[in-house]
Amino acid sequence: MADNNNILEKLEGLVARFEEVSTLITDPNVISDQKRYVKLTKEYKDLSDIMQARKEYIQCIEGLEEAKMMMGESDPEMKEMAREEAAVCEARIPVLEEEIKLLLVPADPQDDRNAILEIRGGTGGDEAAIFAGDLFRMYTKYCESKGWRLEVSSANEGAAGGFKEIICSVTGEKVYGTLKYESGVHRVQRVPATETQGRVHTSAASVAVLPEAEPFDVEINEGEIKWDTFRSGGAGGQNVNKVESGVRLRYNWKNPNTGVVEEILIECTETRDQPKNKERALSRLRTFIYDKEHQKYIDDIASKRKTMVSTGDRSAKIRTYNYPQGRITDHRINYTIYNLGAFMDGEIQDCIDHLIVAENAERLKESEL
Repeated sequence: MADNNNILEKLEGLVARFEEVSTLITDPNVISDQKRYVKLTKEYKDLSDIMQARKEYIQCIEGLEEAKMMMGESDPEMKEMAREEAAVCEARIPVLEEEIKLLLVPADPQDDRNAILEIRGGTGGDEAAIFAGDLFRMYTKYCESKGWRLEVSSANEGAAGGFKEIICSVTGEKVYGTLKYESGVHRVQRVPATETQGRVHTSAASVAVLPEAEPFDVEINEGEIKWDTFRSGGAGGQNVNKVESGVRLRYNWKNPNTGVVEEILIECTETRDQPKNKERALSRLRTFIYDKEHQKYIDDIASKRKTMVSTGDRSAKIRTYNYPQGRITDHRINYTIYNLGAFMDGEIQDCIDHLIVAENAERLKESEL
């Protein structure tokens, strides 16, 4: 009962805040301030989940007490019903306690955002580019299974297939909070198509998943952006190489963490519509700056965690794909499975679920509950 009271006391302190936020999000002055309104609606959703868990928790505690009282009844059927009800409540209460403890630990504020997905071929030449293409196909299939929308903003194809680099945006529910676990170096061990003697080669590709910035997250002086247009290359019909639909932006940005002025160069060539390419280039500019400005926050979290499940160094090797053995190993959590074919077809949710469990365990350890 002491644990029950402790949890209820912590929850009680959030009831007043939930009521306050419920009122604020209907205030016209708040609604007109888009940045504040978005922040409050996110807080409202998080508090709503906690309030729902609180409601069920209280119902279980009261149900258990009532069932214990009913066990004193003389009617055998009533006593049996009371025992069954008590058993259900006793099993559910500790589960709810763990759920509530996790809900009370501050989540990554970026988790609900859309994401920018960047895949680059690394060590291994043509084979690395082919593997980057395989990863892109894997994520495309996965996004389709989640009902997310994936749009390519720029791509640089490899000479033998795949991509030297491909950048795309992914929109949907909790995209960044799910895909962030994929950031890092992915290593592949297999016989390349170009290998004539059947030797297994090791190649790598890097994946970066960035939380997509909203227009009000960063301040950009659009008047200082230098725009160039050019003709797109590659396959695509008569439009290619005849219409200057590709866009290139240059922007000088002062890094607030270092004080150094950096020139940011971004190209977008994916669509035949120049205004759409400009819009995507601007989105990537905002995300790049947002990511840089929040690097200190990311580093602070990473420094507190031992396994660095989702916030580790992007240059760290996180996973190996071994084709001869049909094996995938995620080195962060010692996760190994032997269904490489299905995994490369986008069935990666089980691995992500294990990573989420590992991160949640870390978060609970860090909390004071």
